[in-house]
Amino acid sequence: MIIGKDIIEQNNKSEVENFNSDFGYLSDKLTKSGANVSEIVNKIADFQVAIPSWALGAGGTRFGRFFYGGEPSSLEQKLDDVGLIHALTHSAGAISLHIPWDIPTDVKAIKEKATSHGLIFDAMNSNTFQDQPNAKQSYKFGSLNSSNEDSRAYAVEHNKEVIRIGKELDSKSLTVWLADGASFPGQLNFQTALAKTEQSLKEIYSDLPEDWKLFIEYKPYEPNFYSTTIQDWGTSFMLANACGEKAYTLVDLGHHLPNSNIEQIVATLMYKGKLGGFHFNDSKYGDDDLTVGSIKPYALFLIFNELVYGMENNKNNPYPAWMIDASHNIKDPLEDLIQSLEAILIAYAQALLVDQKALKDAQLNNDVVRAQEILQNAYRTDVRPLLKAARLQTGAALDPISAYRNLKVRQNLISERGFNVKATGL
Repeated sequence: MIIGKDIIEQNNKSEVENFNSDFGYLSDKLTKSGANVSEIVNKIADFQVAIPSWALGAGGTRFGRFFYGGEPSSLEQKLDDVGLIHALTHSAGAISLHIPWDIPTDVKAIKEKATSHGLIFDAMNSNTFQDQPNAKQSYKFGSLNSSNEDSRAYAVEHNKEVIRIGKELDSKSLTVWLADGASFPGQLNFQTALAKTEQSLKEIYSDLPEDWKLFIEYKPYEPNFYSTTIQDWGTSFMLANACGEKAYTLVDLGHHLPNSNIEQIVATLMYKGKLGGFHFNDSKYGDDDLTVGSIKPYALFLIFNELVYGMENNKNNPYPAWMIDASHNIKDPLEDLIQSLEAILIAYAQALLVDQKALKDAQLNNDVVRAQEILQNAYRTDVRPLLKAARLQTGAALDPISAYRNLKVRQNLISERGFNVKATGL
């Protein structure tokens, strides 16, 4: 299914009158407060978030997976689905592939299809947390940290293969997430496991092209529940420093213990120039992988406040790679991703409204009440008209979810692909 600009323009007609009224009111209000509305709209329009190839099919848990119908059964169809999201939102201009789930059989054709949808290939993702069919070695007791030299070498070589595939697709980064750890005390030696992980990462880093980045992800638990070798941002940061200047920490919103101050983690990493990437999702208990902004929207805003400040003031930190990493067990996957994009852009727009000079003055004068008011005034602003203005400017749908349903996208996908199809790689 292809959604052309003419179809979107036609769908927008019923929304334009209300949009003009809402945007006019908000624009006038923000201009009077000193905000540069056109600059904010342009920044929203430019903000792009990568869609992971594994998020386009129905998600699941260890208890089961419920298919939604019309799922993409090939890399080509995954690109088509991201293309649909991007056509509706104009904020999903990249796809992040997972290897070996998404190895292209015809690189030239895949690149041409991506280009036809206005997509680029974001970070490549390796997989050493599963044993693939006919694998020569097992990751049951670890991959990059394994006490088995052959398993460790096998995992290192897989990551190097992912880099080679990424180079062909013009990707510029590799994300490494490890399930390595222990389920029981005494299962492994913490120092030995960490040393072997560092050694393995350095071997992978040595194959990194000059213009690439290595993103090192962390997670406190799961699937190993006693210990995880890269369990927190500090360990990731230490390993990134050990590898070199092209290695960075990647923050996943779900990969923290309850009530962790993620905004402080973000600020610290950007201050040190080591925040490389960001995976968006939301959670109530742990790594729930829920729709972005569905549980803790204020926390998301506070994180974005630090991201916006860092992007403006920490020039030693590269522009972060943004990606959604969620599991939509009971939602239409494409609708879930569209909702997540909306929540991300809302938090970003709200953060752009924060008067940083006034906030700095309040902080210097220890005016705690004023500082809180500045933040909450920005957070409580309904910025959705700004998002719609950015979409109208780029030719996207004013209300992407409404357009998705009006155009019967899921029904069309089921009609094209069938109902009993399973997304590859999950």
